[in-house]
Amino acid sequence: MKKRIIVGLSGASGVIYGIRTLMHLRNLPDTEIHLVMTKAAAINIQLETEHQLDAIQDLADVVHDPANLAAPISSGSFRTAGMIVVPCSVKTLSGIVHSYADNLLCRAADVCLKEKRKLALVVRETPLHKGHLEMMVKAADLGALILPPLPAFYHKPRTIDDLIDQSIGKCFDYFELEHTLFRRWGEREP
Repeated sequence: MKKRIIVGLSGASGVIYGIRTLMHLRNLPDTEIHLVMTKAAAINIQLETEHQLDAIQDLADVVHDPANLAAPISSGSFRTAGMIVVPCSVKTLSGIVHSYADNLLCRAADVCLKEKRKLALVVRETPLHKGHLEMMVKAADLGALILPPLPAFYHKPRTIDDLIDQSIGKCFDYFELEHTLFRRWGEREP
């Protein structure tokens, strides 16, 4: 059986993190990708990238309408390995933390929390005020992994994609997905 991973794209800047997550998941065998993106994410794709919305949706096996709260990923009986929200806006973080599931992205994340499934939140905001930090602490207390896309440099990145892929690789590590998205600490350069 394929490992089902839900990818949620919210309206934060940095939608390229979500696009590259989908690209790399697409290359993994035995992975079924369920995509849900907010309207704000679709707008950011147009504002921040040269990618076409249809091409991004084609990277997923199943694309869910964010308004469809009856979609399979809205139920705990639909088994998944969990969800990556990338990027995760503060609005989406707030909806998840407060169980305010007014869209499918927040509902699917809520299902992951209630079913004790993995949930990685790639929170993309800076600077952070105390309210943002408190919501991240609450999300962690509920069982989510908080994984802001903070670049590391020990792998000697040469491109922006190298920086992006290192953060994605950390998400893949959390989901125990095999990858070579960055050189690990202590590994020799190729």
